[in-house]
Amino acid sequence: MENPVKTYKFRFTPMMIAVFSLGIALCAACFAITTWQFSEFVNGLRGNISSAWEWIKYLLLYFVSIFLAVLLIAMLIRSHYILTEKRLITQFGIIFSKYEIKKIRSVCLLNGTKKLNVYFDDFKNRFITIVVKEEWYDDFIRTLTSINEKIEFDFTSPENKEIKK
Repeated sequence: MENPVKTYKFRFTPMMIAVFSLGIALCAACFAITTWQFSEFVNGLRGNISSAWEWIKYLLLYFVSIFLAVLLIAMLIRSHYILTEKRLITQFGIIFSKYEIKKIRSVCLLNGTKKLNVYFDDFKNRFITIVVKEEWYDDFIRTLTSINEKIEFDFTSPENKEIKK
């Protein structure tokens, strides 16, 4: 992997953090309930201990609950944007996306949503939205344009739209 020039942590909204926390709590509850049912199964109180389907069911329940919990925790801890000399890398847990910095056409600050959109040359309407702390916007744009000086910067304000009845 390339050496990072700068790294910016993804900014989660409180609602997203609540959803991730709820998901992790549900994974823990699934693990606990599976353990309770598995102990009854092994003690012969529920089901047939020689049934392969029962064993597979418990293994799958354990695997799914652990996998989802690890995925959610990884997304909370390892979500960030990495700027290298050649690429803009977005990482959300174990999911990576890489974009060539030389293919970035412009960066636009949307004042209505307080987010940055990065537009690319390869497709006419292709863009990604960068969600970091507002105080990091200037530094992010400065770092990006120092790597590729051809990148344009723009900002838009929300338009006053008339409400039609």
